Amino acid sequence: MAKPVVLAVDVGGTHVKALLEGETERRRFQSGPELTPKAMVDGVLEIVDGWAFERVSLGIPTPVRAGTAVAEPVNLGKGWVGFDFEKAFGVPTRVVNDAVLQAIGSYHGGRMLFLGLGTGLGSTLIVDGVVEPLELGHLPFRKKTYEDYVSKRALKKHGKKKWQATVFEVVETLTAAFEPDYVVLGGGAADDLDRLPPNTRPGGNELAFQGGFRLWEPEWEQQEADTEPD
Repeated sequence: MAKPVVLAVDVGGTHVKALLEGETERRRFQSGPELTPKAMVDGVLEIVDGWAFERVSLGIPTPVRAGTAVAEPVNLGKGWVGFDFEKAFGVPTRVVNDAVLQAIGSYHGGRMLFLGLGTGLGSTLIVDGVVEPLELGHLPFRKKTYEDYVSKRALKKHGKKKWQATVFEVVETLTAAFEPDYVVLGGGAADDLDRLPPNTRPGGNELAFQGGFRLWEPEWEQQEADTEPD
């Protein structure tokens, strides 16, 4: 039996991006603070017109439990909590936090800490193939939170030199806390680093699509099944 074709969708604070398994060119449209989940789904179905898919992997920038958003995204519109994405897309759909999607695509075994420097700070720990979603971005740091100092907007606000020094400090602090074998720095702002902190590997937003395709492979699919409500 042929393997079902997966559509991977990565929802960010500035763009929604989609890639069909087997294709090489992603498609995207703008998101923003007014984007509702229905508008997101409608936009995705519009830009993927002509692509045939049987599964969807969806990464969204908010905490997800058992495949359901449990909080409204900070940088998007309202209505995400409890939204039925599978019904909206019309095919079996797996929903995870967007950092989880990119972390799975970045994973190369062992104990990995993923940090996504984007609109906020995404974070995920994977230990021997077991995914532990994290929400480190909103934890207190200095006078505000981690994401206030290492996100894209922090880069613009504080300038590259201060921002990069803070990224190094944050990576050092979180490495001491989680003791990973390696750290992956992803997200759009990671490209602005002149160099990487020690024991750190570059990620890439395109790895979110790889994570989306992997999400339907048996070893990752079982984890998703284990979190489904009875």
